[in-house]
Amino acid sequence: MRRPWRLLAEGTALLTALVVAFPLYWMVLSAFKPAGEIASDRPRPWTLSPTLAAFRRVFGQQEFGRYFVNSLVVAGSVVIASALIAFLAATAVTRFRFRFRTTLLIMFLVAQMVPVEALTIPLFFLMRDFGQLNTLGSLILPHIAFSLPFAIWMLRGFVKAVPEALEEAAYLDGASRSRFLWQILFPLVLPGLVATSVFSFISAWNDFLFAKSFLISDTSQSTLPMALLVFYKPDDPDWGGVMAASTVMTVPVLVFFVLVQRRLVSGLGGAVKD
Repeated sequence: MRRPWRLLAEGTALLTALVVAFPLYWMVLSAFKPAGEIASDRPRPWTLSPTLAAFRRVFGQQEFGRYFVNSLVVAGSVVIASALIAFLAATAVTRFRFRFRTTLLIMFLVAQMVPVEALTIPLFFLMRDFGQLNTLGSLILPHIAFSLPFAIWMLRGFVKAVPEALEEAAYLDGASRSRFLWQILFPLVLPGLVATSVFSFISAWNDFLFAKSFLISDTSQSTLPMALLVFYKPDDPDWGGVMAASTVMTVPVLVFFVLVQRRLVSGLGGAVKD
């Protein structure tokens, strides 16, 4: 028989999961509802006549495919670049001793405290000087910069958990520093890389601020969140289209998470054998 405190904990966890999942459920439900049911003053948590009309309107948009490809390019570039840079930086600040190392780590924390909105205007001038305005680079570079502090801090713990004795043993066996880095250390910190990649992917994929800001004024360079504006009109919003587009945006995030979830639960067990 389960103890009361355990039943209470499981009940609380289940209730929290339902509360968190309900907006997602309502979004998907609204995407399949007819327009009359969405605008009804008596909303119901089900629909008697599901329809794909909203999804047909979404996929019927001429620029929707371009927005989708642009989002994939931006999110994929951010994930790969931030993971690679963060891995090398976390290894450097963990394994090497140099002046101002602590100051550098503190600066990583300070960088996360700065509101993104406060950096929009400086980013505009920076991207203009780099010649990246109205290009996907104006979305990729800022997201890499914003993802790195969190990624470096998180990976630092994974790198630190790898015993230094393992590194010394690899050197004694004739392994070079680069071989140890990529063939031994990299697989061991892969769970941390996956976790930070999920964060980077979601941040870049769902970004609306930079996609809507004056960094991108060319619609051919816009990303998927801009598809929401096609259906949202202040005078006559198409809530079915908004919910259908939001549902389509959510699917790649879920697919990415399913693909990497096994790496999230793997640890450092078995790295050092007796």
